Amino acid sequence: MRVLLLEDDDVVRGLVADGLRRQGISVDETTTLADADVALTVNRYDCVVADRGLPDGDAVRLVATIRAAGTTVPVLLLTALGTVQDRVDGFEHGADDYLPKPFAMSELVVRVRALARRVQPPRSPIVRVGDLELDLARRRVTRAGVLLTLTAKEFAVLDVLAERPGAVVTRTELIERCWDEHTEPMSNVVDVLIGQLRRRLGTPDPIETVRGVGYRLREAA
Repeated sequence: MRVLLLEDDDVVRGLVADGLRRQGISVDETTTLADADVALTVNRYDCVVADRGLPDGDAVRLVATIRAAGTTVPVLLLTALGTVQDRVDGFEHGADDYLPKPFAMSELVVRVRALARRVQPPRSPIVRVGDLELDLARRRVTRAGVLLTLTAKEFAVLDVLAERPGAVVTRTELIERCWDEHTEPMSNVVDVLIGQLRRRLGTPDPIETVRGVGYRLREAA
């Protein structure tokens, strides 16, 4: 999952970005409406988390603009402007959710995941591929009934592979969905992570390398 974070307060932005990343969510950070607009034009996001009071205006302007252009990415407004009228104003401009500051990081993570699911094809909360079982709600993986310990990033990559078992997932897609904009596309971060994931999953290796393209999760893992 990849999120665009729009927040001009350095401390708050750092806390939110770190909190989301610890849950395996990739985050691109922006501080102005102009930068966020460019990011939305260039990249595909599963959710936008935006403060309202920004140096170049109110984030509801950005929401209204992207909605008028037909962009359906879910938007959560995370702001100190928390009156009823503020919330109504945000929803009327096209926001999907509204979380007043101060907030609990655990609640923000749950809301972001819930918003992202709205625009994705329906999936069972339990995904089974061969002897692998992914519990998407609890972020847990078992193999042949044995609980495995995966990092948040490892789970995110396995989740993407498990969406289309047997189909090739390119390195580019994995980077776009599981890393942020600072990841160099030609780097070996995907290969290193796949190596770690293979060690966690054990033998026989359920992940097949398709040379020069990417990886696929064997349906008979």
